[in-house]
Amino acid sequence: MSLFKAASTVSLLTLASRITGLVRDLLMASAFGVSGLTDAFNVAFRIPNLLRRLFAEGAFSQAFVPVLARSKAANGEEATRHLIDAVATVLTWVLVLTCAVGVVASPILVWLLASGLDAHSFDSGVLMTRIMFPYIGCMSLVAFSAGILNTWRHFVVPAATPVLLNLAMIVAAWLGAPWLAKMGIEPIYAMAVGVMVGGILQLAVQVPALRRLGLLPHISLSWRRVREAWRDPGVRQVLTLMLPALLGVGVAQLSLLINTQIASHLAAGSVTWVWYADRLMEFPTALLGVALGVVLTPQLSAARAKGDDARYSQMLDWGLRLVVVLSLPCAAALLVFATPLIATLFYHGKFAPDDVQRVALALAGYGVGLVGLVAVKVLAPGYYASLDIRTPVKIAIAVLVVTQLLNVVLVPQLQHAALTLSIALGALLNAGWLLTGLIRRGSYQPAAGWGVFGAQTLGATLLMSAFLAWAGDQFDWLALVSWQRVALLAGSILVAMVVYFGALAAAGVKLRQLVRR
Repeated sequence: MSLFKAASTVSLLTLASRITGLVRDLLMASAFGVSGLTDAFNVAFRIPNLLRRLFAEGAFSQAFVPVLARSKAANGEEATRHLIDAVATVLTWVLVLTCAVGVVASPILVWLLASGLDAHSFDSGVLMTRIMFPYIGCMSLVAFSAGILNTWRHFVVPAATPVLLNLAMIVAAWLGAPWLAKMGIEPIYAMAVGVMVGGILQLAVQVPALRRLGLLPHISLSWRRVREAWRDPGVRQVLTLMLPALLGVGVAQLSLLINTQIASHLAAGSVTWVWYADRLMEFPTALLGVALGVVLTPQLSAARAKGDDARYSQMLDWGLRLVVVLSLPCAAALLVFATPLIATLFYHGKFAPDDVQRVALALAGYGVGLVGLVAVKVLAPGYYASLDIRTPVKIAIAVLVVTQLLNVVLVPQLQHAALTLSIALGALLNAGWLLTGLIRRGSYQPAAGWGVFGAQTLGATLLMSAFLAWAGDQFDWLALVSWQRVALLAGSILVAMVVYFGALAAAGVKLRQLVRR
């Protein structure tokens, strides 16, 4: 499977995940609106998600996948299977302990993340955190499975798995919430149960996929075997790499924690406004950045293990060109077309006109740095492939400081929208720093033609932006009925795509040649 075909497969399946996630968010917005309780749910859901990104998809994946890919390339599959068993054993026991501590410590976790919640919302947040906290255990094992499957170039199951969480939450919002309401229980609690059911389903589908490859791990229950697994050289290497990776990912998650804490002290609903903007921002970052990162990480690691520096540089160059040509128009659309997008998607039921404007402001803030947010997903694996996790960590710490300094300046004027803008500006700094480092050390040598390519892409983006700005101002999107908004949005996006890709073709950009490179 070619890199572009693999990335396209991951991207399409991720699109299915994001679409079902959008349906979930639409149901929640219509059923629950924006209130202190929705803030409480988003805080409670953010806690296991924060830890998932910190440990599972963050530090663990960054350390485990390069070690696994190198072992497969250098030592063969038999030794790699032994490594998988040892890592699975240690990971499972650590997760059992973590989940037990997390359930007990839920009040402390909610307070650390959102001390500004009122008493009722705080208590609800604690209860929902206790219901959802074991989700981190499920998702850590899912990330472990995804690392194995991606290394063996089986991308379908890991990319499709998140759909199950969204489906479980859709059923919870559609059927579970009304049922709880009839019983006199807060309907929002159904969403917490849906999260846990979704986590269990995601873990369950990994088993047959791993079994088909003969890679289903054997998890030891005896204390003697656990100690042997802990002393395994491969496990030790993963743990050694995890420490700096944990610091690096922790810095990013600390920024999210601080921003959530700040939002909880702003106007009621601020946490939810930022949450919905974050959900929409994840469409392009997941479809482009995450898909490319998932595909490139094991391939970059294998190229490094074989000493193939030319292929390593070529893969980075290919990934960055796709980032620019696909994420730049998305960023422009978020900046000039945020209100029509939010109005069409969320302006239903209990979602008010003011909520539309507040979410649109937050989404536009993300648009400023979307290219950086996506590019980091491609550039950081360039360091992980060389088992260099310390450099991205140092950069992340500096970016965290800059981001929070921006919050000090911007929050008094822009309120919740400052939180997304500061993250976006920090992402641009992060991406630029990572790129400069790879070029200076000679790991990445940009191919010829970047200047012309950049000008062509920028020109096409400006033409598309002019059309979207006109379409956004031409209609009163809040006054339109739902079907009119949907029709206009679909038509505007279609015309914008034609303008953008038509302008690229007219400027001489050969997209087919680019994706096949």
